[in-house]
Amino acid sequence: MSDTPLLDEAEKGPWPSLVTEIKKTGFKGLLKIYELAYEDKVTHWTHGGMVGYPGYDAGVIGRLSDRHDILRDCHTIRMIQPAAWFYSTKKLRKLVEIWNKYSYGLMNFHGATGDFQLIGIETDKIEPFFDEVSKEHWDIGGSAGDFRTASCCIGPARCEMALIDTLDIYQTLMSDEEILNDMHRPRFPYKFKVKIAGCPTDCIAGVARADLLVVGTWRDNIKINQEEVRKYAEKGVDIGLIASKCPGNAMQWDGEELKIDNDNCMRCMFCLQKMSKALRPGDDRGATLVMGGRARGRYGAFLGWVLMPFIKLEKPYEELKDLIYKLIDWWDENGRTKERIGETIYRLGAGKFLKETGLKPHPAMVQAPRNNPFWFYWPGEVEE
Repeated sequence: MSDTPLLDEAEKGPWPSLVTEIKKTGFKGLLKIYELAYEDKVTHWTHGGMVGYPGYDAGVIGRLSDRHDILRDCHTIRMIQPAAWFYSTKKLRKLVEIWNKYSYGLMNFHGATGDFQLIGIETDKIEPFFDEVSKEHWDIGGSAGDFRTASCCIGPARCEMALIDTLDIYQTLMSDEEILNDMHRPRFPYKFKVKIAGCPTDCIAGVARADLLVVGTWRDNIKINQEEVRKYAEKGVDIGLIASKCPGNAMQWDGEELKIDNDNCMRCMFCLQKMSKALRPGDDRGATLVMGGRARGRYGAFLGWVLMPFIKLEKPYEELKDLIYKLIDWWDENGRTKERIGETIYRLGAGKFLKETGLKPHPAMVQAPRNNPFWFYWPGEVEE
């Protein structure tokens, strides 16, 4: 009979199972702790803080159990991943070799935070593990109240719609000594996450989880190839339906020609995704900065809102780095413990935030653009 009959249920069905993967590692203590949690209907983890490495106060996520006879500690190490998750097999094999030496080899590529995590190491093995892995030029990422490990989409490496060099921006930020210090030594009220998306499609899902999201965009006109538009129509694509779904009501299709009112275009990428051969972004490219997104917190879930509608991004991205520290310094002075920057702005008001950071107000700085209590009717919409 199995030692984990309840966990075994999670292996049934057509989908890959976490239980199966843990069993492959031989990590019996972890399996038993999870089995007990199902039996007792309470968790047996007692600690969720940090375990410090000398000189690095963050990056190791503490996990202690209340059943020391089964498993005492099972810490998680968060690593700084390469830009857009481009790994070399040589480096990965070496990392796996070192990780197997000090733990059971359980790894997470990539969690909801975008981080690369090594799961299940005992306290006394953390220091020798990091001493060895640092010789391979791997570094510990962030946890707790600090600059969390950033992440970016694949950008111009493989995506033809990328409007900014996400990989270069990420690499520049992750090479910044000041940012690395703030990643390793917590000093903020809570975590601060930066995500970098190459275009408004936001494949990095930053609008829902980034304290600061850098989104590639453009501010001139969409390029239209009318011949390709007609080819889409001939193949059965409903151009009129696509135009009707434009959130800015900026598109018109008469069956022969597609017109776009660029002043009302929201750069949402919907039409470009539907007709990528016919429509292309403009040439005046930069980024929109969005802030305040997170999945849960004191005031519920927030989607990010616009901080700057447009900013030119040019190496070495000093303007972006200066802005990040201006935001962090204000939040550090005003934020409460376990309160992310969007929640601090929500609590104190955008007026105070803009005044004290010196940022200029803009009509695009709206938290919920469609929650307008006033209704406007245009001629012909309502019967007289």
